[in-house]
Amino acid sequence: TYTGCHNHTSGNEVLLYCFGPNGQETARETYAVSAPLTTPAPNAATTTAAQSAGQTTAVTACHGHGSDVYCINGAGAEVLVKATPTGAFPAAYTGCHAHGSSQFCLDPSGGEVAVVAEGASSGGEGHSGEEGAGCHEHGGVLHCPGGAGEVDCGLREREFDVGFRVGSLFIILVTSMLGVFIPLIFQKLPFGSVTQWVLLILKQFGTGIIISTAFIHLYTHADLMFANPCLGEMSYEGTTAAVVMAGIFLCFLIEYIGLRVVAARTAKDDQSTEHVAVSGKEVSPEGSQNGFAILDHHHGGANNKLSVAVMEAGILFHSILIGLTLVVSSDRFFRTLLIVIVFHQFFEGLALGARIALLPGKIFPSKFLMCIAFTLITPLGMAIGLGVLNSFNGNNPSTVLTFGVLDAVSAGILIWVGLVDMWARDWVIEGGELLNSNVIKTLVAGTSLVLGVILMSILGKWA
Repeated sequence: TYTGCHNHTSGNEVLLYCFGPNGQETARETYAVSAPLTTPAPNAATTTAAQSAGQTTAVTACHGHGSDVYCINGAGAEVLVKATPTGAFPAAYTGCHAHGSSQFCLDPSGGEVAVVAEGASSGGEGHSGEEGAGCHEHGGVLHCPGGAGEVDCGLREREFDVGFRVGSLFIILVTSMLGVFIPLIFQKLPFGSVTQWVLLILKQFGTGIIISTAFIHLYTHADLMFANPCLGEMSYEGTTAAVVMAGIFLCFLIEYIGLRVVAARTAKDDQSTEHVAVSGKEVSPEGSQNGFAILDHHHGGANNKLSVAVMEAGILFHSILIGLTLVVSSDRFFRTLLIVIVFHQFFEGLALGARIALLPGKIFPSKFLMCIAFTLITPLGMAIGLGVLNSFNGNNPSTVLTFGVLDAVSAGILIWVGLVDMWARDWVIEGGELLNSNVIKTLVAGTSLVLGVILMSILGKWA
């Protein structure tokens, strides 16, 4: 059986060549120059991906598309050479031959490289840079269930709908603003107990959102970053967990030192007074020198300014990354990711806004500024993404390492805040709002908490 038949012109003759069963090119027929330059029907064979990929013993005029090597085959079609040259692109790959249905050629050093038709599946990203169903992008990097095969670590040439991305920046801006300011608005509405129930629901729903964000979104994506082949094999397998623990320890230090400083100042102030009036009775200072209890009373307990500030810091760290990764995602995934991040920003805004609303004091200026910071941070990340849109390489080792570290540190911060400052102090630590609450209040709060975890975890399938 002869396949891959094609014409070679030599002087006033046209020679018909075909590939034999052994893969060797063989002359089959000769035509006069006046004869039609077509392959006779009896010798025509069904074109396969291998035939269309390499119809001669060499592919020539090799050039680059980003870091990918493309050449021209005997039919004048562009084919992808699955090779990674260390220097300049070779002018040609010779000695082309078939292995089953696959086509291979030899590089200048004699190594065998696969040659595939443009857009054909080859186990990697291909010229189009797209993959099958179930894949999604994070940080401009394609992630697919079960692995994405060969990874191209170079800069891919992609086309972006810049206008739509600019418009989406304002969508995210409005969504973030609504999410974070709604709890503050509800707090000021004259609805009495209704407002308190709404704030309770938002507060516990927000706790679930923060915990799920930490584990499902940030921890998982940090792990994906550190497992990226372009970064190389990590010598320490527990890198992700180690950086997450560093984030947790950082939060512990900030809160512990902050509490000690405030407690020390409070105790010093109280020592200047011989007696302190408590519930209309005179008692000695020793009976009220628990600085932590005083701090807890005056600063809202689990919802003090320090804990909320730490929580917002973790949210701001990863929110700017969210904006950047959204913009640099390819058009194929952008719309889906935009919808997911709209919900993500709204829910996370509710979580942060509920905690800010319950802080003591007026809305202006501190509460307002905290909400504005969250409103602007993701659009700021998107603006940065627009600035580096055509030069951003999500597989660059430095980029991968930076994203991995920031995701993991943010995960650690939100794990501490979510589990210690929010979940534990509301539910199980002495003085917690829900430790001795009635059945209805407990069920409402518990249901809100679980819904927050579930909804944010579902969004983790796409972002």
